[in-house]
Amino acid sequence: MAVLNVHERVLPAKPSEVGALIDALATPDDPLWPVGDWPPMKLDRGLTPGSRGGHGPVRYTVAGYAPQQWVRFTFTGPRGFHGFHEFTVHPLNDGDDHDENGSGRTILRHTLTMHARGPARLTWPLAFRAFHDACLEDSLDRAERALTGTVRHPARWSPYVRFLYRLTPK
Repeated sequence: MAVLNVHERVLPAKPSEVGALIDALATPDDPLWPVGDWPPMKLDRGLTPGSRGGHGPVRYTVAGYAPQQWVRFTFTGPRGFHGFHEFTVHPLNDGDDHDENGSGRTILRHTLTMHARGPARLTWPLAFRAFHDACLEDSLDRAERALTGTVRHPARWSPYVRFLYRLTPK
């Protein structure tokens, strides 16, 4: 089963400011990854290509990293996840690339692309997709809060995510 899952947020900030959020992934003061409700992102050597880690049962290796622009992680688990996920920074140049304060606007995008095989053909649609979507929206909320001090439209967990979350060991 082919999976393409994209989450993005237009942020009223310069690309370098948004990119700095990516650069701080898996650090003690990570402003992007939604710690607390979700397992922390851990990497054995930071964002260095070849670094191994993950969050909760999701395991991956850093496949590539361009500071303040992009990081890609290749899945190594759970079983049946074959692909990658990445954070990317995209400056807006659409003729309206400034907010009301005159600063830039930038898209922070998370893309997951994989082939779900074997057990993942069931675990992705039944649990991982809902958790992934909720976690990524929480992450984008953290990005917006880190850059602006507030979140215009905070993400809300669906009843299904709340149900699954209660079933998950902490």
